[in-house]
Amino acid sequence: MTIAGKFVIALEEHYCDDELTATFTGTEGRSPELRRRLFDLGELRLAEMDEAGVDVQVLSHSAPSAQRLDADTAVRLARGANDRLYQSLKRHPERFAAFATLPTPEPKAAADELERAVTQLGFKGAMVHGLTNGVFFDDKRFWPIMERAQALDVPIYLHPALPHPAVVEAYYKDYVQKFPGITNAAWGFTVETATAGVRMVLSGAFDAYPDLKIILGHLGEGLPFLIWRIDMALNRLGGGSPVRFREAFNHNFWITTSGNFSTPALICSMLEMGADRILYSVDWPFVRNMPGTEWIRDLQISNEDREKILSGNARRLLKM
Repeated sequence: MTIAGKFVIALEEHYCDDELTATFTGTEGRSPELRRRLFDLGELRLAEMDEAGVDVQVLSHSAPSAQRLDADTAVRLARGANDRLYQSLKRHPERFAAFATLPTPEPKAAADELERAVTQLGFKGAMVHGLTNGVFFDDKRFWPIMERAQALDVPIYLHPALPHPAVVEAYYKDYVQKFPGITNAAWGFTVETATAGVRMVLSGAFDAYPDLKIILGHLGEGLPFLIWRIDMALNRLGGGSPVRFREAFNHNFWITTSGNFSTPALICSMLEMGADRILYSVDWPFVRNMPGTEWIRDLQISNEDREKILSGNARRLLKM
């Protein structure tokens, strides 16, 4: 099967590394069917890609990756995970690309690992999952990673992880037992990652690194729908420097369709950002490939825009 006869690159497709995953606590990605797919980098994954017409997956480690480890452990395990993923890529180079795992608890080492992964292993950028031991990615301690990403001209994908425990306690504890999804993909992931995106703009990171490229999944974690109001409200009270939120978002961010196959949400995103800023993703295996195939195949958009979303934009952004 193909998707409207187009080449397809899926940009947020996850896997698990044995050594790194052994450090995880909690319930992220623990069901037997999810684990079977997350640890598969061959026959099962390729069969489901072929069935749905996905030509290339850009692989990234599942949450929380190395973001909750101590610095020394993060550096060791991230490097090992990237090396093992590289060996897997060599078995199917025409079907897989990769985003690096970064040891963000040690930012200078994370910047160096990003450079090694890009220049020596051929990775296309990196993915960071949620807060690093409670600290948002906009914090200046992480700016060396941003500086290196800009110099290498590769994107950083800001991906959700479970919210800060204090947020879970304050916002979700009344409902988390009956509705556990409220802390993750149903709501908590969106709030945490959209906040990370807003903070990136407010931090001044894009003033320091004007060509830094940031990717957000799930059609931008709701930000395209809210961008006008955010921009207006940040500037209406006066008393400070103007915040060019809308300008920064539409210059420095790309968004993907991962796990959000909503036509109204996509059209809103296209109207706000343009089709050039939207990248096809599934969020496999947390979301299956076929619903995405059926959705984007039947969308009433131009063939030119469909081609951009399915692979053209990814080719340009990731230099594939």
